[in-house]
Amino acid sequence: MTERTPVDLWFDPFCPFAWMTSRWLLEVEKVRPIEPRWHIMSLYVLNEDKDVPDEYREMIGRALGPVRVVTAVQDKHDSETVGRLYTELGVRLHNEGRVKQLDTLRETVEEALEAAGLDRAFADAMDSDAYDEVLRASHADGIDRVGQEVGTPVIAIGDVAFFGPVISPAPKGEEAGRLWDGVRLVAGFDGFFELKRSRTRPPIFD
Repeated sequence: MTERTPVDLWFDPFCPFAWMTSRWLLEVEKVRPIEPRWHIMSLYVLNEDKDVPDEYREMIGRALGPVRVVTAVQDKHDSETVGRLYTELGVRLHNEGRVKQLDTLRETVEEALEAAGLDRAFADAMDSDAYDEVLRASHADGIDRVGQEVGTPVIAIGDVAFFGPVISPAPKGEEAGRLWDGVRLVAGFDGFFELKRSRTRPPIFD
């Protein structure tokens, strides 16, 4: 049996580009021997000491609720369970457009928990700081690998981590595999740090 390469991804459920990257990794898993492993990070924690627009700060403040829920699940369950919950949250928040419906956020989270086979009571973590220490540790584990000037998603292949890749839409099939081949290639070069161009399209969800 071919040994699978672990690929760690840190995400905030509210981030649409992290969602794109996560869907790409699941496509890669179908055509390359990789093992996605899921970890929480937080746009709120990332930006708490930064000068950001009030509207954005309000949004990431509300986003902290689902982040806390995923953290509670991450603390009690394995990576596969975290990934399953992330899928259910992401479909509702991004594909169904509920990321803007903040007044029904608790209902969305509870639906996602139930669909992932988890207790709806995990939603109580939305309004609790009980798991904030665990959250900050998970966030630091990811962001310390790439530096404070980037955000979510963060992926790590062995000892090498990057912000991104930022993609839209998420490629499928062998196209997803070829992108992975390129990412793994640059990850193998110790002196590689950055490729970037301005985004010209929004996230395109399936």
